[in-house]
Amino acid sequence: MSDVDRSGVLHIDTDTAIEKSKSPDELYQDLISRVRLYHPSDDISMIEKAYKTALVAHEGQVRRSGEPYIMHPLHVSIILADLELDKETIIAGLLHDVLEDTNTTIETLETDFGNDVALLVDGVTKLDKLQFTGSDQQVDRLEMQAENLRKMFLAMAKDIRVILIKLADRLHNMRTLQYQPEEAQQRIARETLDIYSPIAHRLGISKVKVELDDLSLMYLEPEAYQELAESIDVNNGEREAYIQGLVDEVREHILSAGINAQVYGRIKHLFSIYKKMLNQNKTLDQIYDVFAIRILVDSIQDCYAALGVIHALYKPIPGRFKDYIAMPKANMYQSLHTTLIGSSGQPFEIQIRTHEMHKAAEYGIAAHWKYKDASDGKKVDDSEQEKLTWLRQILEWQQDSQDNAEFMGMLKSDLNLFSDNVYCFTPGGEVKNLPAGSTPIDFAYAVHSAVGNRMIGARVNGKLVPIDYELRNGDRVEIITSQNTKGPSRDWLNIVRSSQARNKINQWFKQILKDDNIIKGREALNNYIKTKGVSVSTIMIPRYTERVMRRYGFSDWDSLLAAIGHGALKEGQVISRMQEYYTEDHKANPTEEEILEQVAQSANQISPKTGHGGSAITVKGIHDVAVRFSKCCSPLPGDEIVGFVTRGRGVSIHRTDCINILNLPEKERVRIIDAEWQRPDGEAGETYLAEICIYANNRSGLLAEVSRMFTERGIDILSVNTRVSKQGTATMDISFEVKSRQELDHMIEKIRGIESVVDIERTTG
Repeated sequence: MSDVDRSGVLHIDTDTAIEKSKSPDELYQDLISRVRLYHPSDDISMIEKAYKTALVAHEGQVRRSGEPYIMHPLHVSIILADLELDKETIIAGLLHDVLEDTNTTIETLETDFGNDVALLVDGVTKLDKLQFTGSDQQVDRLEMQAENLRKMFLAMAKDIRVILIKLADRLHNMRTLQYQPEEAQQRIARETLDIYSPIAHRLGISKVKVELDDLSLMYLEPEAYQELAESIDVNNGEREAYIQGLVDEVREHILSAGINAQVYGRIKHLFSIYKKMLNQNKTLDQIYDVFAIRILVDSIQDCYAALGVIHALYKPIPGRFKDYIAMPKANMYQSLHTTLIGSSGQPFEIQIRTHEMHKAAEYGIAAHWKYKDASDGKKVDDSEQEKLTWLRQILEWQQDSQDNAEFMGMLKSDLNLFSDNVYCFTPGGEVKNLPAGSTPIDFAYAVHSAVGNRMIGARVNGKLVPIDYELRNGDRVEIITSQNTKGPSRDWLNIVRSSQARNKINQWFKQILKDDNIIKGREALNNYIKTKGVSVSTIMIPRYTERVMRRYGFSDWDSLLAAIGHGALKEGQVISRMQEYYTEDHKANPTEEEILEQVAQSANQISPKTGHGGSAITVKGIHDVAVRFSKCCSPLPGDEIVGFVTRGRGVSIHRTDCINILNLPEKERVRIIDAEWQRPDGEAGETYLAEICIYANNRSGLLAEVSRMFTERGIDILSVNTRVSKQGTATMDISFEVKSRQELDHMIEKIRGIESVVDIERTTG
């Protein structure tokens, strides 16, 4: 249950707080008790129905930890209940894995639980299929990640609750990450820190963001995490006593001033301390503001009254006061922050906010589904739409930017917020929230893109300033514009700090100067072709130009040329890609007619040929042509084999049960010829590649036992690829070398004797 500890800090329970021995039914009762704490309706019938549906659907499935799979959706729903979300979201949390892992269909969900729940579950299922990794090529990785993120933000735009369920799902997976292999721990933790934690921050859900950060640090930097946690524990008693003394002193003065307040102290979370140590190159002993005192009051007037009391009691550090009430952060966080010098000379931070602001800081956008049912027809109040301004901005970027590198750059800049913002005013008194280090150019584009494009200068506090002037809090900025200007300069891209300004400047060059960019792009492409001696007639054909346009997300060739012209795409990339397409289409040398004619002429000739390692096989149909073993089925001496006449690479030998041979089109089957081993037991000293797939019930030590079987028989394993399904089925793809089919059969028989091995198959194509 969400609770308040003795210092007044609100917590979401972690797995350590929920007994591991609890049954699914007991955990379900925990969920219902949490929902009833905040939801005014006593009707939990649909939640109960969803639990029973999930229980049946996941029956027999287990997690890596060995616990029943149903425990995961229960924990996810408990996290959602701790965020006080509506019943539809709780139900979707219980059912969020049924579409992917069971036979349940979206039509069933829609019939049983309504359209709202079905759409939420479907949205989460589609997000689950996104993988934030790509191929070994950096460009491909970037493009895949960008494309996945585009889909994620589109899903968020349809219903923000989709990402709230996904955040809860990720949080529970992070809490149980110890059961994953080390490589998966690193990958998932990095993805969490780069993608999910910043999204939680942008949605203002500090409860989730803080825990995701700390858990990511624990797996990405385990030594630093352990050392930091132990260092804090060592001095914890002394630090707690100091904090409690300050809390008591502050509480006494606040209450004496007639302000009704709740005062408590807290240690800042480990990731925050670690980042500060890293950025400032300091040890823990050199960082004094590792703790903060929080004051919760009833009204905004009380916030400022409490601030006056505090500043009269302690000496504030100049430049460390921030008023996020008058000028909220981009995620609408509101609070007063001030850093003071304590009586012992140590700095400490005080945060002052109302109870309402505290709730918003903890729950963020999630707070606005409290008490709501699908029947009320509302998702988020109009007054709260401002919190999603950043999401709408990202969706605009998606439409404006077809270049994935540019989109990812803007997105990471926006998600990973700068440590500080500056707040400046228009001549009319409107506040503009900009990243620290912003210039008048950033301010102009924050007002409107047309203002930025026509800007020729700026006045700050009534005085003319250069365009690279660094804005400060409270500056009053007036942008000077002209209808006669030619537009922004490319040099501005090196000056601006905000993603919005950079995007709008790039868009101006793309749109206004598109014709020029097309000409530049065409010239760059032609020059590259001439320099590299590329044959235009072979690659500049519609089949390849259309493929390369689809590859880079352009609807027409001129847009691709314009992208080359303004530098978003390299001409070498485009030509190399088209050459790859050409190579794929022209791998063969002889024509099919030539090959078939050769087969007919040699129909009665028998030719012993040497394949891998010198072992001879007899091929009927072709004389004096190289023979090679196919990698798709890895034939061994003793296997029944056939030959397949290839275009330009001789005869490839396949097993007769090879999928590629069995599925050959009828017109290709004429190229199959008879072949047989000269020695079915293999040549002395020769080895052949063999590949098998092992299916087993996953357990600790399984891979070690399988490996031992090979070691005992002196067989070297060339490669191993293992994976485990959510149902606990382990799949091992192993490649190694043996002398014959007989030796392979013997090896397979030994592996079948290993406990929990279910089945073994040879690779067949």
